[in-house]
Amino acid sequence: MKIHLTSVFVDDQAHALRFYTEALGFLKKHDVPVGAGGDRWLTVVSPEAPDGTELLLEPSAHPAVRPYRTALAEDGIPAASFSVDDVRAEYDRLRGLGVHFTQEPLETGAVTTAVLDDTCGNLIQIMQVR
Repeated sequence: MKIHLTSVFVDDQAHALRFYTEALGFLKKHDVPVGAGGDRWLTVVSPEAPDGTELLLEPSAHPAVRPYRTALAEDGIPAASFSVDDVRAEYDRLRGLGVHFTQEPLETGAVTTAVLDDTCGNLIQIMQVR
């Protein structure tokens, strides 16, 4: 068994696609209209694993999403975690692009983490195992 797809809820799919591709560096994999409301089956992948796990940028219209995301954000809990080779270098690169971090790089044992605001309603952790 392996993970094929996971998702994050986003307020605006077009905005999320720009952030996840232009700032974070992911590649658009699927972009398929669904329903009459303008929602899309919109996924991105790592350029390092284009046939690997997809991240669905899922519309956040369901009423349960807002309280769920609000509770996570208020408690500082990331909705997702992405592995990077060098957290400090990625932190510097993303800060240079104007990305806001809620947690600067922090070493905890063999792991370094930082937490960013994806501008789409989520906190995202980047992490490096040393």
